[in-house]
This record gives sequence, structure tokens and C-alpha cells, in this order.
Amino acid sequence: MTILNEEEQERVVDAVSVAENMTSGEIRVVVENVVGDGKTAIEKATKYFESLKMHKTRLRNGVLLYLAVQDHQFAIIGDTGINSRVEADFWEKTKEKMLLHFRNGDFASGLVAGIHDAGEQLHNYFPRREDDVNELPNDIHFGN
Repeated sequence: MTILNEEEQERVVDAVSVAENMTSGEIRVVVENVVGDGKTAIEKATKYFESLKMHKTRLRNGVLLYLAVQDHQFAIIGDTGINSRVEADFWEKTKEKMLLHFRNGDFASGLVAGIHDAGEQLHNYFPRREDDVNELPNDIHFGN
């Protein structure tokens, strides 16, 4: 099963690039078919957050969007820097926007909506600086 076709992948990667051009924050997207290992989406996202070294950004302002298509599960994880600044229900509100697209089978648009929301908040609290460097790749990480 192809989760995202080439055009959809480009849309998601472009959304990450656009968002990151406004912030020192880092956004990563992980897409796979199933969560597996008897884990929840949040547990699997946490595992990827660590394995992709998202917790090693200088300002602790990384955001990971995780989607397991066949299991109909997804999660968003923000590092301590961004989590300490956004409203307590921010990630849940973002997930609701994403879910509107996911329910229609439009995974790319759902991911783009989540990236856009995360990017806006990262821009508000961590605007791009002149000395900013891209600390993590913008590509989609495909799991199982």
C-alpha cells in the first residue's frame, strides 16, 4: 500500500520547509501503516521523537507528527520548549483539524494542516533568526 504518492509527499515536505523558514523550530513527519508492537500512537511517536533525535534541538522546539494509516491513529508531540508556551489544548485542537481531512482519506492535507498549525506556533514563540540552521531533515520518515 502506498501511503502517500509522490505529489502528496512533495506537498508535505514543502509544508515543512515553508513552516521552518519562519522559525528556528524543527518539524518532522513520520508515516507508517500500523503502530504495531502493542503500542499506542503516542508511545510510538515518542519512540520516533527520540530515535530521530528531535529532543536534541538547541531550543527544544521540535514537533513530530505521527500517522499510522491502517490503524487510524495519529499523534503530535512537541518538545519541552514549545510545549511550555502553547495553550494546554493546542495539540488537541490541531489534531481535530487534521482529523477532518483524515476522515476523508486525505492524509496529505491533514498532515499539511497540522504542519501549518505547528509552524504558526513555532513562529510565534521561536521566530527564525539570522543565524538559524536547519538542525533536522525536512523529509518524511516512513516506518513499517
